[in-house]
Amino acid sequence: MLYLFPLLAVTIWAGNAIVNKLSVGLIDPQAISFYRWFFAMVCLTPFVIMKVWRNRDQIKPLLPKLTTLALLGMVLNQSLAYFAAATTSATNMALITSLVPIFSLFLAIPLLKQKLSPLAVVGSLLSLFGLVFMLSHGNISQLSIGVTQGDLLLLISALVYALYGVLLKRWQLPLATWESVYMQGMIAVVLLTPLLFMSPSLAISQESAPLIMYAAIGASLIAPWAWINGIAKLGADSASVFFNLMPIIAAILAAIILNESLGIYHYIGGSLVIAGVLLVQMKPKLAANAKLACAK
Repeated sequence: MLYLFPLLAVTIWAGNAIVNKLSVGLIDPQAISFYRWFFAMVCLTPFVIMKVWRNRDQIKPLLPKLTTLALLGMVLNQSLAYFAAATTSATNMALITSLVPIFSLFLAIPLLKQKLSPLAVVGSLLSLFGLVFMLSHGNISQLSIGVTQGDLLLLISALVYALYGVLLKRWQLPLATWESVYMQGMIAVVLLTPLLFMSPSLAISQESAPLIMYAAIGASLIAPWAWINGIAKLGADSASVFFNLMPIIAAILAAIILNESLGIYHYIGGSLVIAGVLLVQMKPKLAANAKLACAK
């Protein structure tokens, strides 16, 4: 039963890639970017606002860092994904997003003073080759033709989110998880307001409302809650492995809901990407086993 927590989180996040695609033509990227966090914060406020108010003196000096995190993780990352959805597939969205752990690994070198192991280098190169193979539709010499604007936006989005995660670890803000999420979300709403008014339409249609609610409640609140519980009960290493299921689940959902067809290059490239990420994530365990063997 404990494994249901990370599995639920990953399934919801995979479904969010489908929501991104379904939103194209129904609601402008500027609008859904704003409404997602606006309604998420409306739902979260009754549970968190009193704690945030009591800790306001502690929060005030952290506002510059919270603003930076909100800009990276909740404004740029999400907005880029919504803009990308118009010119890429849900399968590509999930596969490119799965590269976040590898981007994080390289960003951690200068920001966290971490070192790359040979296994991490091999895994990174394997994932990179898999991504190039997939985006080029199996013909690497035609990469420039196969890559879409949406793919490039997603690569930037994944890099931005990786930076968000590394900075979160570097700063170690002295706030409870949901207080930090709430403050970032509220700041994101403020930052996204100008973007909302740049949208050709501010209206929420009957068709777009369920998509907004899925993103706001499912992807922004329920999935993080399940993921945090999964980490608490299983540990970060065990829970993180489930993240690699996201592109697989997203591809299945995309085939069923969006009628996206998968080419052989998706299977080969996607498998290489996931295998590479798994190699990178095996690093801490292998290092621990090596130390244990030396101790014996």
